[in-house]
Amino acid sequence: MRRPKGIKTKKSVAKRFKITARGKVLRSSAGRRHLCQTKSAKRRRGLRGATLVHATDAYRIKQNLPFSH
Repeated sequence: MRRPKGIKTKKSVAKRFKITARGKVLRSSAGRRHLCQTKSAKRRRGLRGATLVHATDAYRIKQNLPFSH
């Protein structure tokens, strides 16, 4: 049997980004995975929360997440 055609969510994008209720795109900060002992506590705290994606990139991300906005 063949699959029905249609738009699909790009799963690699869905795992990396989150769309807020107002349509803004959130991402996690880079540099938090490893080698954290060499980074200061202040620097690690700054990397903790999610940050907003720039508007020029947000458009492309939303194109890959058709069912989230």
